[in-house]
Amino acid sequence: MRQLPLPFAEAPDFLEEDFVDGPSNELARKWLQKQALWTNGRLILWGDAGCGKSHLLHVWAQARGAAVYEGPNLRGLAAVPDGPVAVDDADAVADETALFHLLNAAAEAGQPVLLTARTPPARQDFRLADLGSRLRGSLAVAILPPDEAMLELLLTRLIAERQIFLRLEVRNFLMTRLPRSPAAFREAIARLERAAATGIKLTKQAAAGLLADLLDGEKLLQTRHFPEREGLL
Repeated sequence: MRQLPLPFAEAPDFLEEDFVDGPSNELARKWLQKQALWTNGRLILWGDAGCGKSHLLHVWAQARGAAVYEGPNLRGLAAVPDGPVAVDDADAVADETALFHLLNAAAEAGQPVLLTARTPPARQDFRLADLGSRLRGSLAVAILPPDEAMLELLLTRLIAERQIFLRLEVRNFLMTRLPRSPAAFREAIARLERAAATGIKLTKQAAAGLLADLLDGEKLLQTRHFPEREGLL
């Protein structure tokens, strides 16, 4: 599956009030409230970059005092947490053995584990067979692509947060031309904010130039079929 490379310049704040609820993430939100029904005490939220899975993971972790691990940085375990566990980007884990031991320790302690990934376990390749077995024995829930109403609400919120002025024609241009990914919307507004800070007037033409690679990426996506593309915030 092809992913658009978006060079994010800053880490997001995962505040519950900033999350945009919608049909694409409704099932995920419902399962987060049914912890007792998670298969083997584990839930995996999966979807494209920017779909909201990391946001939901951090909100859940904050509410439950869970220990949060970043998959790419997970290497060895000096100590095993005695509470809930959250692992972001579990499909990019640096040390599969460390993740395997973490899952086992949480299971033995009767603690829930929430993980995120780009794809479901059934479509992932694991070097450690036992880890693959553990993850495939977990409940996996997809976060689907956002609808137009959610994207428009996200765009309005991002513009307000960045405190930039965009004429209606520019807003309409972004809504119709940007890839249908919240990650792309966030990157676009961040670029426009930086441009505005240098004195550039944010016209439709200026936006087209500043976001040319994002717009070209969308054209490419429209000419190819990606059946797995299922990815807010």
